[in-house]
Amino acid sequence: MKIAIIGASGKEGKCLTEETVLRGHDVTAIVRDAQKVKMSDVKILEKDLFDLTYNDLKNFNVVIDAFGAWTPETLPLHQKSLNHLAGLLKNHEEIRLLVVGGAGSLYVDSDHKIRLMDTPEFPDAFVPLATAMGIAFDDLKKTEGVNWTYLSPAADFAADGERTGKYKLGGDEFIVNSAGNSQISYADYAIAMIDEAENGKFLKQRFSVVSE
Repeated sequence: MKIAIIGASGKEGKCLTEETVLRGHDVTAIVRDAQKVKMSDVKILEKDLFDLTYNDLKNFNVVIDAFGAWTPETLPLHQKSLNHLAGLLKNHEEIRLLVVGGAGSLYVDSDHKIRLMDTPEFPDAFVPLATAMGIAFDDLKKTEGVNWTYLSPAADFAADGERTGKYKLGGDEFIVNSAGNSQISYADYAIAMIDEAENGKFLKQRFSVVSE
């Protein structure tokens, strides 16, 4: 498959790029600074996400959005960036849009009224980020004509965690692993994402992943 990874120079973007290359796909890293891509066996498109056009994406089977924004002034870019990508791919459902999502919008009740970010245990420091990502996800769900998939990680999303090759899948609800913990490494998250890129089990759906 031809797969584009937006934000391939970020921490999760690098894991996704490495996993995709490992499986022999035709990979293009879409980044603002080409010098930050250290892998020699990937193509590079040096371009800002907001400058992308449909022509930049039309030849890919899958576009993976690993864009991230963390500072207070840039948090609204989660919504803006996802709206932009969804707009480019609207009515072009032959191209899948896979999104690196957040855990805060996962539901903790079967009625789907209470999200993880709404609970007292959710760290205050992460509420602004979770809220921004939740707004972006809500917009995506309302968008018609886009073949999207949104993957929420576990609550403990460990950048330097071990690559075990094993994981447990969930849906819109918060889940834990066999030890009662909600955690996943960046590397195992990347495995789950590329498995979905290859298998297409969660079309126009959100799913979630935790370690076994």
